[in-house]
Amino acid sequence: MLQVFLVRHGETAWSLSGRHTGRTDLPLTARGEAEACRLAGRLQGLVFSAVLTSPRLRARQTCDDAGLGPKAEVLPDLSEWDYGDYEGRTTAEIFQTRPGWDLFRDGCPGGETPAQVAARADAVATLLRAREGNVAVFSHGHFLRVLGARWAGLPVQAGRNLLLGTASLGILGYEHGRTGAPVIALWNENCAPSAV
Repeated sequence: MLQVFLVRHGETAWSLSGRHTGRTDLPLTARGEAEACRLAGRLQGLVFSAVLTSPRLRARQTCDDAGLGPKAEVLPDLSEWDYGDYEGRTTAEIFQTRPGWDLFRDGCPGGETPAQVAARADAVATLLRAREGNVAVFSHGHFLRVLGARWAGLPVQAGRNLLLGTASLGILGYEHGRTGAPVIALWNENCAPSAV
C-alpha cells in the first residue's frame, strides 16, 4: 500500500528568522543538520521504493543527513513556492505595504499564484499515486502544505491551516487502500531534537 512520507527540510538561517525562502539556496544551520540527523532515526527500518527531493540545497542536505541521499531523485516540481518580490521578506514586512496579505489566497507579485502552485502539487500527487510502497518526499513548508491539501481533495487555500515545523514529518495515504479516500494520516510530527 502506498504511503507518502513528507519531510520538510531542517532549519536554515531564513526559516529561523521567518524570511520567505523560495529560490534562495541556503544551507542548513547546525541545528538544521541535527534535526535532519534525528529524522534518520525516525525513518530507520522503513523501506522506500522511491526517494524524491526538491533541487534546493536545504532539502537535498536534509535528505542526505536523514540517510536517504544515495537513493534520491531530484524533482523540480518539489521546489518551494516562488515568492517573487517577497523573497527574503518576513510576513510582518509584507504587511507594512500590503495589510491582510495571505499567501494562499493572493500569491506573490513577480512569483507564483496559488493556482500555479496547486498545479505543481497536483502533478506531484499524480506521480505519487502511480507509485507503490513507501515514498519519501523532501521539500519545503509552503509547498508541502499545498500538496497535503490537494492530496486530500481540498482547495489550495486549505494549506494555510496545515502548519509544518522544520524537519517535521507527515504521511499521506488512503483510508482503505487505493479504493478509499486519500487522507492525511500524520501531520507535523516534530522529529527535531529538544536541545542542540
